[in-house]
Amino acid sequence: MASATQKHIYLTRHAEAEHNVTEDWTIHDAPLTFRGRQQAASLNQASKDTVQSSADLLITSGLRRTLSTTIIGYPALRKRLETERKHIIVLPQLQEVNNLPCDTGSTREVLAADPEYAGLNFSLLTPEWTSKAGFYAATEDAIRARARWVRQWLRARPEAHIAVVSHGDFLRYLTRGYNTHEPWSNVEVREYTFAADEADDIDGEARLVPVPAEQAVAVAVEGESEPTSSERAGL
Repeated sequence: MASATQKHIYLTRHAEAEHNVTEDWTIHDAPLTFRGRQQAASLNQASKDTVQSSADLLITSGLRRTLSTTIIGYPALRKRLETERKHIIVLPQLQEVNNLPCDTGSTREVLAADPEYAGLNFSLLTPEWTSKAGFYAATEDAIRARARWVRQWLRARPEAHIAVVSHGDFLRYLTRGYNTHEPWSNVEVREYTFAADEADDIDGEARLVPVPAEQAVAVAVEGESEPTSSERAGL
């Protein structure tokens, strides 16, 4: 098992989704646009010899836009891992932070009935994952706690190279601990590692730090810095 400071975490924002373009936050579980699917296909081409050849684990948020980005953007990685019996992990804790319809996921039953998502394991999507309450509440304390949980979960995994597909606002909490509103482009990939090993992590925050540019894998930014719901909805 790799130490935390030797891990490589490839954080990916989803491709362009309908709410990014229309600014209609009432679209439930907003799917990718046609352009977003093209962006995800470009991610596939850009990452074939980097993330897809090195990652030992692929995890994604359970919203439609992240699921589709994962399937279209990392197909070779999915195929390789499935031959090793390591299926994509659909992790509800990676969902977006706001309680708007566009950021609220669909039930496990609805997703499982969609042909695009055939073969995915939705067993971790318990009924409360769409509640936006309790652990999944859209409050500052709850979001920070959820981001900390994900960091600790990633650190505890035995894999050294992990690809993660999530959302702009949540990625800011995951990497910085709060919503910085810094730009994250659609299908942008950034490489992180842990600031300290578990034994040296005094406050238990499991903080992530960027891998220095000269050491990081070269990944393409195919999309624009589309606004998240927090930025445009004034949250």
